[in-house]
Amino acid sequence: MLAAPAAEQARQQAGGGLIYASGAKRVAAAGGPAVIGTDTTADGDTGATSTTNDQVAGVDEPDLMKTDGERIVTVTDGVLRVVDAQTQQVTGTLDLSIYAGADSAQLLVDGDHALVLLDTGSPRFYPSDIAGPIQPASGDRTTALFVDLSGQPTVTGSLRADGGYLAARLVDGTVRLVVTSSPTINFPQRNHPSKARNQAIVRSAPLSAWQPSYTVTDGGSTSRRQVPCQAISHPANYTGTSLITVYTLDLADPNGGAGPISVAADGDTVYATATSLYVASNPDWWANDRHAERTQLHRFDITGTGEPAYLGSASVPGRLLSSYSLDDYDGHLRVATTTVGAHSDSAVYELNDATLATVGHVDGLGEGEQIYAVRFAGALAYVVTFRQTDPLYVVDLTDPAHPTVAGSLQLTGYSSYLHDAGDGRILGVGEQIGPDNEPDGVQVSLFDVSHPTAPRRTGHVVRPGTDGGEQLDPHAFLYWQPTGLVAVPVQSWRSDESGAALVLRVTGSTLTTVGLVRNPLGTAVPDDGQGIVRSMLVDGRLWTLSGSGLQVVDPASLHRDAWIAFS
Repeated sequence: MLAAPAAEQARQQAGGGLIYASGAKRVAAAGGPAVIGTDTTADGDTGATSTTNDQVAGVDEPDLMKTDGERIVTVTDGVLRVVDAQTQQVTGTLDLSIYAGADSAQLLVDGDHALVLLDTGSPRFYPSDIAGPIQPASGDRTTALFVDLSGQPTVTGSLRADGGYLAARLVDGTVRLVVTSSPTINFPQRNHPSKARNQAIVRSAPLSAWQPSYTVTDGGSTSRRQVPCQAISHPANYTGTSLITVYTLDLADPNGGAGPISVAADGDTVYATATSLYVASNPDWWANDRHAERTQLHRFDITGTGEPAYLGSASVPGRLLSSYSLDDYDGHLRVATTTVGAHSDSAVYELNDATLATVGHVDGLGEGEQIYAVRFAGALAYVVTFRQTDPLYVVDLTDPAHPTVAGSLQLTGYSSYLHDAGDGRILGVGEQIGPDNEPDGVQVSLFDVSHPTAPRRTGHVVRPGTDGGEQLDPHAFLYWQPTGLVAVPVQSWRSDESGAALVLRVTGSTLTTVGLVRNPLGTAVPDDGQGIVRSMLVDGRLWTLSGSGLQVVDPASLHRDAWIAFS
């Protein structure tokens, strides 16, 4: 195995923010999801087509629903479906139920090629006692199915990796699939743990026990492979209890991707730009001393289509909230963490992304509170902390060596997701907290952050009795900046609101309610699978996905144009 090579200088991420399109031309702009399509009109969204709400422009993330403007590809309840956007008819289906993990399937699509990702388990380590060895998880498999969409959807090959699925990212037709696995070392029963005995077992384990294994099927040919020893590295200062493996996949050819590489480290969070992939972990999450927690960070060069390169590792105090706690901008990796304990507080760290050395930080954010939402936007970061009130902090990162809090805003409730709405505005989705300190319904807030020293809320919509803002999946959030359309899924104890999508409109500094959209119920789908899980604009119409089908509505009136039932 190779020790970590010296960190290399990365190519700087081009620009920042997200992408919009007008006609066939892509242009950079701040706020909203990556989109494709033709010119829009003011009274409708004619010709407009949105895509997955990805964290980074040009870096596509797996999801349940994908579109190129001409067809919609969905995967629900173990079935992949292709729908023609013009005829609004299902033109192809693929039953995935023969594969383990079909109910967890997610999609990446590039042209006539799709990758279906299936996870049969997650390799998490739960020590039953600190003195004994950590038993590796077993039976975890990650399956990537290569699907041809040029006709009836057909599986053309697969990659099956030993280990749990962590994440995948698609950049310019190349997929980087991240899997975590544990060494295949069997320890005896832990009734009388012996450190010396366990060390002897580890030392005597064959080399193959440490090499991640995977199987590639291409047509009728299947081959069993292992990551070669020379492609396995370890950090200079920390080795985890598992291995991170980054697979490179060509969607058009199951055998066409570059070879995988591995690092002896733990991983639970993935963040990527077009040129760099970061895997983070919190190996001390179970420790009694929360202040001892450190987030481990591992960086890979994923430039081009070749084999990735492990560049190095570092750590910062505290724990991450999610991948949105990480951002690579202008030669620096920014990391937002919370140190949990009796006197919790949060901080933002600036790391040189070439050396991963910390160059500056600002702490003291939300003393006694935890981070609930983070969004980086250029030289600014927006951080929400919460315990009983919701401070929104605006952090100025212009000088990486001396980041500062530019301003803050105290509110009741909290936002668990923040979205750059453009023109100096931020949208926040979370929950309103009532006088009894209990959740009182989904709230969507519009913030004016054009003056970082004086942020203010200019719009606020609360839906009493609803739920859905606390753990919002960012992929389920839709914002279309040209017309200010917003869609957020909500749940409720009221049957006429549960499983609906709340549709709002941003106009300047105001936020207004358009209404609720609910998909019709089906007979072959359990009740818990009939709520709306995704919303997209396709050719100017709002499409909403649930387990029972796809609905097409006018985004202004919410009048139903079509219902495509999934039988």
